[in-house]
Amino acid sequence: MDPDKAEAFYNRLKAELLKNTQWPADYLYKFIVPTDPERISQIQDIFDNTGAVIESKQSSKGKYTSLSITVNLKNPDEVIEKYKEVGKVEGVISL
Repeated sequence: MDPDKAEAFYNRLKAELLKNTQWPADYLYKFIVPTDPERISQIQDIFDNTGAVIESKQSSKGKYTSLSITVNLKNPDEVIEKYKEVGKVEGVISL
């Protein structure tokens, strides 16, 4: 995603989160990643020591793994920070 579009997306997301959520709050992330233990581990490490609950499920053919991560965060900036960190992992799709 080009930097200007990414910034516009995160600004809209922050506005929505501020408007619709009481903080601190549980936030559910959903990611799809090619089934590769190293990539999955990279994502899990991003949420390490946060108290996150991580659920994973492989696709029927095993080519992809979906990760559902629920974590309690203080504010929308923390939500966006985690999206940016996970976005650095190759091949990840954020839902």
